Amino acid sequence: MACITNCKIVAHQEVAPDHRRIVLDAPDIAADARPGQFCMIEVREGSSPFLRRPMSIERIFDDGISILYKAMGEGTRMMASIPTGAYINVQGPLGNIFPIESDTVRSILVAGGIGIAPLIGLAEAIIARGARAPEVILAARTECLLLCEKELSQMGCAVTLATDDGSAGFKGFAADALRLLDPDSKTLVYTCGPNVMMRAVYDVCAAADTRCYASLEAVMACGDGVCMGCVVETNAENEFAKMARVCREGPVFDARVIRWNAFD
Repeated sequence: MACITNCKIVAHQEVAPDHRRIVLDAPDIAADARPGQFCMIEVREGSSPFLRRPMSIERIFDDGISILYKAMGEGTRMMASIPTGAYINVQGPLGNIFPIESDTVRSILVAGGIGIAPLIGLAEAIIARGARAPEVILAARTECLLLCEKELSQMGCAVTLATDDGSAGFKGFAADALRLLDPDSKTLVYTCGPNVMMRAVYDVCAAADTRCYASLEAVMACGDGVCMGCVVETNAENEFAKMARVCREGPVFDARVIRWNAFD
């Protein structure tokens, strides 16, 4: 159940160029949070910026959560300047969760850049259930933008790196790396990143009869389904189900229901 609360910043540090991790003392949010969900963060009191910023929950602790984000716009740059010890207002947890199936033989997490954020907590949850540690594909334009390789390796995940420029790991895209891992009908793929990347990942999964869940990002005004500003097009035949809200029906979707060519 979502709540709105002032959270103390326990830690706030840079993890890569323009990428930061913030750890919040937020026991009420942590008590209800599950991998895949997100929060809406007020980066400054007042009307500028007017809207909260949606942020994936990275990890869930007994007394708080961490958020991994990229400082790329006005709001997130303001957030990057908030010091440890300060308080920020947070609404959450919001959205649905990643399904974790106990009979899954093999799971692969495919992340593009900051798309790794919601997949860290998912990897922890899969391992906590006693399942085989997931394999992970980290993809980015270049080596310095690959995130969380060390943390995932320490969890026992086999990590495959893919960079556009070949500066680290496999030279190519996330979908190319996934194809090399040869997923099949007993594999479950989870993905988050740019839409063009997730569409290519889904194409690989569809060809291999592999189930795939995608965590979508969208510009949000409210975060709780009222404003209808974060809708995406689906393949539903029912006219009333053709548009789904990322904040309410998502952010996690069975990749088969998304009309991926609508993002072109």
